[in-house]
Amino acid sequence: MTELRASDADRDRVAERLRTAAGEGRLSSDELEERLEGAFAARTQAELEPLTADLPQAPRPARPRRRRRPDLGPYVGVSVMLVAIWALTGMGYFWPVWPILGWGISFVGPGSLRGPCRRRSFNPASSTGRWPSSRAAGPGSGGRLH
Repeated sequence: MTELRASDADRDRVAERLRTAAGEGRLSSDELEERLEGAFAARTQAELEPLTADLPQAPRPARPRRRRRPDLGPYVGVSVMLVAIWALTGMGYFWPVWPILGWGISFVGPGSLRGPCRRRSFNPASSTGRWPSSRAAGPGSGGRLH
């Protein structure tokens, strides 16, 4: 990075790195102010490099790990068990296909990407918790409104 022009994003990235280093105690407030002035006055990448040369490299953010579905293990286990039962009982009509497909649909449907279902919250102001109007005609009222 020699004489390439520095963009606003480059200057902001260096300034953020300097602020982080100051927050960690690596730079005094005077050093921070001096280096920030230099960062925002820099025109080229070469002018930005010496401002962070004596600081450790910024850690890269960890890649988010893909979450494995908690019900995948039992699905595979039950599927293997069903195929084993089928194989041990004479290998006739392949009946395990139906429970395997039935349960397997939950892995490819649109709801499978969102995670588990959320429960409906309980509303203590409602006597039955079903409809807002059911409070007036609650249990024991005979369906009459008061």
